[in-house]
Amino acid sequence: MSDQIFKDSESDRKFRPVWYFSRALVYGVLLLWTIVCLFPIFWTATTAFKTAPDVMQGNILPWVDFQPAWLGWRSLGLSPDTIGNESTVRAEFLKRFWNSTIIAVSASLLAVILGSCAAYGLSRFSFKFGFMRNSDISFFFLSQLILPPVVLALPFLVLYKSLDLLDTRIGLILLYTLTVLPIVIWIMRDQFSSIPTELEEAALVDGLSIWGAFTTIVMPIALPGMVAAFILSLVLTWNEYFFAALLTSSNSTTLPVMVASQTGSQGISWWSMAALSFAAILPLIVIGIILERYIIKGMAAGAVK
Repeated sequence: MSDQIFKDSESDRKFRPVWYFSRALVYGVLLLWTIVCLFPIFWTATTAFKTAPDVMQGNILPWVDFQPAWLGWRSLGLSPDTIGNESTVRAEFLKRFWNSTIIAVSASLLAVILGSCAAYGLSRFSFKFGFMRNSDISFFFLSQLILPPVVLALPFLVLYKSLDLLDTRIGLILLYTLTVLPIVIWIMRDQFSSIPTELEEAALVDGLSIWGAFTTIVMPIALPGMVAAFILSLVLTWNEYFFAALLTSSNSTTLPVMVASQTGSQGISWWSMAALSFAAILPLIVIGIILERYIIKGMAAGAVK
């Protein structure tokens, strides 16, 4: 017995350097990938504090390569010396920010509600439309993402003009809901399929209706997936530019349109664009950090059945 223990300890010592090397390699790759993913955010944040020569010279590290300044934030009226004064640019930024918030949140909530109902039906009931079954219907929803947005530009422009929905928030909310609805349906279908049907059958035996079982049993279990679908929809609708630029002009324009407007005849105001971009992505970063555990649970729940 003692000889066997001695042999095991010898083998552990032999493979211990290999284990340490593999762990160091894994963490090194993860660290490198983290730097690659976070560098654009770092670059945007630092560019907002650069002057024109610093931007053109490609200086990266603050207080090492350049001395931070408030040039980008001052152009938006958000620097410490201008925040207390009236600013037309700041008022326009807050207007665009409020438009983006209302449109993105409303479209994401509406997509999650409608998509969850559709996904629940596809995961619990059998449908037949001609040759199409449940799997074909699910793929049909997902296939709508293949269609290039530019193909829909003219039809939506004509439709919205006839319905008097141009330059309105409700117009973008309805369009964005249709845009992200296939993704929500696909995510939530996997979520509901991973929930055992025995739970709902027990609820039906106890006297609950189908809607009662859905709201009291299924929804609390599928909540992480719904949050993940909401965050994904929020990111997609918040960053959408093409339809926002096409279907709005002044009243309902969003932040991406304002970011793109920083280009002019005299060139690109990189510091203003960086400050505006960082102010636009900061809410998404905060929401992602707060709801991180829900996102991880929602993305992983459908993979384990």
